[in-house]
Amino acid sequence: MAGTDGSAVGAKGFDEADAGAVAGAVAGAGAPADDEDALAVLTAVLLTPARFPGVLGDDYPAACGALGLEATLGGYGLVFGQDGDGARWTVVVDDVPLVATAIASWDCGMEYDLSPDERSMVVALPGWPLSVAVKAPGLPAPHDPDPEEAGPALAPPDTTVWGPAQRRLGADEIAAHWGHWRGQLDDADFAAAPPAAGGVAPAAGSAGGDGPSHQGVRRVLAEARGYLDAPPPPGRVRAAFAGGGARTVRADGPGWSLAARTDDIALVLLDEEPGEVIPIGRGPELPALLSGLADLAADPA
Repeated sequence: MAGTDGSAVGAKGFDEADAGAVAGAVAGAGAPADDEDALAVLTAVLLTPARFPGVLGDDYPAACGALGLEATLGGYGLVFGQDGDGARWTVVVDDVPLVATAIASWDCGMEYDLSPDERSMVVALPGWPLSVAVKAPGLPAPHDPDPEEAGPALAPPDTTVWGPAQRRLGADEIAAHWGHWRGQLDDADFAAAPPAAGGVAPAAGSAGGDGPSHQGVRRVLAEARGYLDAPPPPGRVRAAFAGGGARTVRADGPGWSLAARTDDIALVLLDEEPGEVIPIGRGPELPALLSGLADLAADPA
């Protein structure tokens, strides 16, 4: 089974001292399956400046704000589970290495008992901020806790219609599966335009394309280049090792998302171009821009 980030799901649990309270505490591990206060862990994700669910916001502070959390330097782990009644809960912990180890283990198909110490717990929030496609065995179907007891529940952003959330989600998918997306493009289908006045390369989208996407891409390149002079909020640019000495780059801005490899091209998604993935050829300036963005970003631990 897969979790919100494509990792294998760990079917472990830990006790929640007060599942009905948003600020309830998590204590201990190995609670009996029939303990209604036990939380069955389904999966987890990281929320750090270098690695966070892009669907929640353009940068790390925005993603934290979507959950009502302070954007601390160390970041958080988000643990998604169900209580004994089947209700959805998101437990926020500050033990990032523990959650990272659990995710890495699950990704390798290994079991890992994700049991945060109660001292690492920051808050328990009702609902899930991301879609989780699995449920705990032996429990009722996932549902939000009683809002009168727990308060308003978190809910995933709407990605059924094109907008910022779906645009960022799409760019994350492209970055995570670069080889698949790159394999669908033929370099002959697009070309990099020469540098424009002022040194910004108005890279073309599809061959012969001179519609709104062309102007939009020029805007993306100009704003991305501006990040090199005035660093944006943490997480607005992220990078990860991609093999062969290259890195994958993810950057976002108002109305746009970019996914690229430092040794290859870039792909852009725009709010004003629903569902379109616009390639930017290498050209004379893109390589330096991508390298600069990668250097600016913090690599995930």
